[in-house]
Amino acid sequence: MKITVWYDFVCPYAWTAQRWLFDVQREMGNDLEIDWRYFSIEQVNKAPDAANVWDHPNDGTSSTMRAFQGVHAAGKQGADKYLHYMATLFNQRHLHKRNLGTQSILEDTATKVGLDLEMFREDLKSDEVFGIFQRDHTEAVEKYGIFGVPTIMFGNEQSAYLRIKVGEPPVDPMVFWDEFTAIVRNRPTVLEIKRPHKR
Repeated sequence: MKITVWYDFVCPYAWTAQRWLFDVQREMGNDLEIDWRYFSIEQVNKAPDAANVWDHPNDGTSSTMRAFQGVHAAGKQGADKYLHYMATLFNQRHLHKRNLGTQSILEDTATKVGLDLEMFREDLKSDEVFGIFQRDHTEAVEKYGIFGVPTIMFGNEQSAYLRIKVGEPPVDPMVFWDEFTAIVRNRPTVLEIKRPHKR
């Protein structure tokens, strides 16, 4: 099975879903392929006359772009490094409250996951991810109507925006996976499930 997941490092729900999906993938192994795609909450919320996030200069002005430059640079050293860097960078943001736009945090994360630091620094200078980011985000919005993260899409293009309680991925990851799949992938007539909030 293959799924596509759109994410943004600033989103705590994306962080929680990433932890859950990593648990699911550990259980399913090669039976689950996840295509991680970039999406920008900053872009969605920008003023109409403001520059697009991917049009910012490559100087760390946008912490969103800087974080994605980091994970993209990590991916140059292998798919496993991409995933390890992603998880660690999510933790930097949501466990340790770090600013992901800083060179020191990106390099510290690279060291934690065992990257070749000099290679990482060179790859971090590249503009390559800006175009990929624009493609991922624009396709998400224009082709699939995606409005936020995390959004998970199955091979039949059935998808859902998912909010799990922040910092509490399911303790029964596979049970929840089966339930989520049964509703989102297999029941396209279910358009929305939303819990009311007690005041």
